[in-house]
Amino acid sequence: MKRDEMIAQIALILNQMLQDRGETSREIGAHTRLLGGELPVDSLDLATVVVQLEEMTGQDPFRDGFIEFRTVGELAALYSADAGRDTRA
Repeated sequence: MKRDEMIAQIALILNQMLQDRGETSREIGAHTRLLGGELPVDSLDLATVVVQLEEMTGQDPFRDGFIEFRTVGELAALYSADAGRDTRA
């Protein structure tokens, strides 16, 4: 899955999480901050997203240790097929 497709999948996962809590859906893009930004998610929520991405892709980019990421785009780049490309878009 390419980075843009992965961003869309992460947005779907996060919005479903928000809807399950009775929150309204948000516009989520590559520059959306995951923690400390406009999304009402915490580190446990983020761990849930990571588990879902691992199940979806069969990849575990954290198997050798934590990799820092702050935005949806940075997280998407860890799981995307084009992960070797520039992720600053």
